[in-house]
Amino acid sequence: MEKAGIPCVVVTTTGFSLQAKLTGKAGGIDDLRIAEYPGPLGIHSGEKIERNIEATLIDRIVEGLTQAGASAVAAQSGVHDPRATVFSGSAEEINRYFIEKEWSDGLPVVAPTLERVERFLVHTDLAADREIAIMPGANLRVTPWAIAVNAVMAGCEPAHMPILIAAAEALADERCKLASIGSSSGIFPYVLINGPIAKQLGIDSGAQLVSRGPNPAIGRAVGLIVRNIGGFRPGATYMGSFGYPLAFALAENEELSPWEPFHIGQGFERSESAVTIGVTNNFGPAPAPYDTVDKPGAQTAIELLAKEITKKTRLFNFPGRGPKSEEVMITLLISPSVARSLADAGYTKASLRQAIFEHTTMRLADFEWVFKYTAVMRMSLKERVEEGALPPEFLGKPDDIVRVLSSPDILHIVVCGDPNRNRIMVLEGGHTLPTTKKIRPSEN
Repeated sequence: MEKAGIPCVVVTTTGFSLQAKLTGKAGGIDDLRIAEYPGPLGIHSGEKIERNIEATLIDRIVEGLTQAGASAVAAQSGVHDPRATVFSGSAEEINRYFIEKEWSDGLPVVAPTLERVERFLVHTDLAADREIAIMPGANLRVTPWAIAVNAVMAGCEPAHMPILIAAAEALADERCKLASIGSSSGIFPYVLINGPIAKQLGIDSGAQLVSRGPNPAIGRAVGLIVRNIGGFRPGATYMGSFGYPLAFALAENEELSPWEPFHIGQGFERSESAVTIGVTNNFGPAPAPYDTVDKPGAQTAIELLAKEITKKTRLFNFPGRGPKSEEVMITLLISPSVARSLADAGYTKASLRQAIFEHTTMRLADFEWVFKYTAVMRMSLKERVEEGALPPEFLGKPDDIVRVLSSPDILHIVVCGDPNRNRIMVLEGGHTLPTTKKIRPSEN
């Protein structure tokens, strides 16, 4: 609208004005006009919200609409030389400089020298300056060179380059919706690797998998790509209220899985290698289902997974967005022993998703409490049902049991972890969808 000459003001809450300005600049508008609502709106009463609007916000909106117009960002005429030396010094001085520039995640980095970066480029057939994609939200060009620089910094090996190129393609894909990752709920990415390349490069799929082998470096590299190419900087455009752990990487244990690998369900062949980018708000806990006299372990696993899912706040995007919402994802990490017990009981991935979907229920009174006090809808269940966002069953009695997942299709199953332990983990995510890309090793 600004580009069309229509004056606009973006309304933010305290702490998000810088994010709005940077997002506007990435979209081609400099000096975006901001009207900031004072304080944390989510915990203000209706009366306080009205007072703040009347006393502060209205004046800021009027001021924004009457000041000089926002201007389109001028196109950059210069050409940046990616081979230029940005800093010279000792290892300590280099790390201090990178931290000051916010190029690092706060941990020491491997200095991305020309020699190191060029060793990574040997492992792709793409030209170093080839534009692979445009990365939201900074709208910067993704090139093999830029990927290699971040991979070196993270401590990756040159052979990891094809994995990271596919990961960058997934991050930039519209389906991934990376531009929404800056949420204050603290969403961070993870990397799932499938196919022959995982075994070839020693990507861990067993016990303690996110902490062993090349997995930590690959996860860290994806985090640096999100920071330095995506432009997501903590406290500016990356607004997690409590911050973020490092991104992590894992491989599916395809040998011990009783089901088809994850990437087959995404349209790839078993013989192909692929990277999936997902997001989560949490890592852990990992409860254990047991086989008992009165209940087989498979049934316990299904009920335990359902109970774990109802603890995740992202689930309540269902009342926030309606049953047709696609911006909810729940990834289930299931150890091989639990997966085998489920398969022996006759469950396929599809029937397991359906069973968990049917068991993920709550008392209507409990659901209504969460809806009223944490979903920040400021609407009644009756209003949501009338507008078609919730099914009629949500107008029942307080002790009625309602199904709270919008669809079994939002459940994503990955078999991995310690094969000698009966553990599960539920990763909640939102705003983005799992996005899978094919890994293309160099033909040379």
